[in-house]
Amino acid sequence: MFRGRFRHTLDEKGRVSIPRRFRDALRERYGGSALVVTRLPECLVAYPWEEWRRLEERFMALPQDLPEVRLYLRFFLGAAEECFLDRQGRILLPVHLREAAGIQKEVEFLGLLDRFELWNPERLEDRLSQAEADFEALSRRVAELMHGEDRA
Repeated sequence: MFRGRFRHTLDEKGRVSIPRRFRDALRERYGGSALVVTRLPECLVAYPWEEWRRLEERFMALPQDLPEVRLYLRFFLGAAEECFLDRQGRILLPVHLREAAGIQKEVEFLGLLDRFELWNPERLEDRLSQAEADFEALSRRVAELMHGEDRA
């Protein structure tokens, strides 16, 4: 599983080292070095190939004729890029993804169990400050979801 927070620097070619813990998880849990990286509104998200395939299967089950589904898939899937770790444990972040996430020189990695996010460090700090300010309400909501109160 991916957990923790790490900061790394892009090189001049747009490559960034994947944190060692994340590389170990990729190797041990997923047996490989392939990632799919795509964008969210404020950051990038990287999925191991196996998790990405599961996600694609779920997307295939969505009603493709709904305009909001098509719009979501255009945004999320349309930006997706396969990224392979090189021998030094780096991936090349495509320019369009770096620009979308506001990533310039430094990248903040944030583990989220079966995937991880890549952030502009200042954007991440802003979002985490918001989460801290709303933490009690967020905690209540997550507890409700964990106990199945929204599943009827």
